[in-house]
Amino acid sequence: MVRRKKKAQVSVYLDPEIMTMLADYAARRDHSQSMIAEAAIASFLSPDADERREAAIAKRIDQIDRRLMRLERDLGITVETMAVFIRFWLSSTPALPEPAAQAARAKAAERYDAFVTALGRRLAQGPKLRQEISEDIDSAGNS
Repeated sequence: MVRRKKKAQVSVYLDPEIMTMLADYAARRDHSQSMIAEAAIASFLSPDADERREAAIAKRIDQIDRRLMRLERDLGITVETMAVFIRFWLSSTPALPEPAAQAARAKAAERYDAFVTALGRRLAQGPKLRQEISEDIDSAGNS
C-alpha cells in the first residue's frame, strides 16, 4: 500500500481574469484547478524554467524563420513569373495602327475584367500557382 503525503493548502488571491483563464483551462483539459495551479507554480519555481522558456522561444523563432523563407521563395516565384510574362508579351506583341489600337484597347478592357474575375475565383478556391509548380517539378523528377 502506497501512502501519499497530505498536501498543504494555500489560499491565494487571483485577479478575476486570471481566475477565469484558470477555470477555462482546467475545464478544457478536464483537470482540477488545483492541479493546474500546482503545475504552474512548480514550473515557475523550477530551476530550468528559464531554459525551457528560452527553448520555446527559440522554437517559435525557427517556425517564423521557416515561414519567412517560404514567403521569400513565393515572392521570388511571383517576381520571376511576372518578369517572364512581361518579357514574352513585349517581345511578341507588335504595335498596332491607330484604328486597330482603339479596338484593341476596348477588347483589352473586356479581357482585363474577365481576368480579374477569374483571378478572384482562383484565389478563393483553386490551387495556388506555387503548389502547381511544386507538383509539376516533383512529377517531372519522378518520371
